[in-house]
Amino acid sequence: MGRHYKGLFACATDIGKIRISNEDRANVLTNFVGDVFLIICDGMGGQNKGDYASKVACDLLSESFKRKRTTPLILTRLWLRRVLKEANSLIFEEASKNKAYEGMGTTCVAVYIQGEKMIVANIGDSRAYKYGYGRLERLTEDQTYVDYLYRTGKIDAQEKETSPERHILMNALGVYPSLAPDISIHPYHGEAILCCSDGLYNNVSEAEIRAVLSTDERPDMKVSSLIAEANGNGGSDNIGISYWEVIDHD
Repeated sequence: MGRHYKGLFACATDIGKIRISNEDRANVLTNFVGDVFLIICDGMGGQNKGDYASKVACDLLSESFKRKRTTPLILTRLWLRRVLKEANSLIFEEASKNKAYEGMGTTCVAVYIQGEKMIVANIGDSRAYKYGYGRLERLTEDQTYVDYLYRTGKIDAQEKETSPERHILMNALGVYPSLAPDISIHPYHGEAILCCSDGLYNNVSEAEIRAVLSTDERPDMKVSSLIAEANGNGGSDNIGISYWEVIDHD
């Protein structure tokens, strides 16, 4: 499976300055063979509903990782798809039978680092980035109606940024009985990995994110700095961040 990297990680969520509840969930886990698993879930549907959906998804992914055996990359990809579909079913079934949870769902972005490869799973508009050699590169595409219009050439970049419909999701966990997650495999060479909810990138530019990640602060301080920056720029939503960086490049 190739080499494994030694690193440090941190994760945190924050309610922001506007919302009355925190519907974001974040986690980073490692196992005894050096695999790394980053998760961000951003709940939707209002207080209680979004909280519940994001917690179900994040907890299920986390607990399944803890029980997971070491497997080849292709089986790890199948495992991730299966667990995401299980989370989708749990949330959808609870929303169907419990009126209090009707209409709930959650975004989910997860990155599984295994040796010199990483598997990126995306549902919704939370994001995954990699940072290395001074460059910040987005690994996911926002699954929103406005992004769809932009990718198909129906609107331009300025319209995309200012559209009042830019938060309408085309995909989410728990909203429909079936799920089609976007799962891709990428090479991994020790870059820092950042997963975040839209509460970060809507309030902090990619240039500002890159500037924070380029410092020599500890991972937990970088996460705290990004949250403080988001809140300083308005804190318009909950903020969720999971972050991993390598400390051993030998």
